[in-house]
Amino acid sequence: MHSNTPRVGGGTAPDGDDRASGPLRRWIDEHPNIWEFILFNVLSNISTITRFVVTWIGTVVFISVMGLTVPFSFLIFNYTTPGSHGLGGFLTFLFAEILAQVVNFVVQMKWVFKSDSSFSDAAWKYTILAVVVVVVNLILPGYVTTLCMGWGMNAGLAATAASVVNTFLAVVVSYPLLKFWIMPKRAEDAGSSAAQQGH
Repeated sequence: MHSNTPRVGGGTAPDGDDRASGPLRRWIDEHPNIWEFILFNVLSNISTITRFVVTWIGTVVFISVMGLTVPFSFLIFNYTTPGSHGLGGFLTFLFAEILAQVVNFVVQMKWVFKSDSSFSDAAWKYTILAVVVVVVNLILPGYVTTLCMGWGMNAGLAATAASVVNTFLAVVVSYPLLKFWIMPKRAEDAGSSAAQQGH
C-alpha cells in the first residue's frame, strides 16, 4: 500500500512522488503546450547535430577517399560549381538530410509529442513534410537573399536574413502539422472526448 502525503495546492500524492511538488514540474503541468513547443525547438538540434556529423563523414568518404567530384545536376540540385564537389557533394547532402530527418522523426514522435499514432501512418505524412521543407530550404534562400540585397543589405547580412526566414517558416509550418496531423495523441484525444461527453 502507498500512503498519501499532502500535495501542494491541496489533495494528496503518493509517497516518493517528489516531482509533484517541484517548481519546474508544476510549471510544466500548468503550461504543457509551452513546454512542448520548447522541447520541439530544443530537441530539433539533435537532428542538426546528426546532419553535421554525417556531412563530415560523407565529405571524407565520397569526396576525399572516393573522389566523386564529377559535376552533377538533377532537377533543383546543382552541384556543377567547383566548390560544390559534384556528385560527392550531392551524395553527402542526400545522406545527411535523410539521416537527420529520420532522427528528427523519432525524436519528435517519441520525446516531444509522445504520440501513439501508427508509425507507418505518421511516417508517410512526415516524409511529405520533410520533402517540402527541404525543397523550400533549397529554393527560398536565393530569392530572400536577392530581395534583401536589393534593399541595400550586404551579402553576409542578406544570407543571415535568409537563414532566419527559412528557420521561422520551418517552425511555423512544421510544429502545427506535426502536432495535429502527423503525430497527434490519439488515445489522449479520445479520452478527453469521452470525458467531455460524460459531463
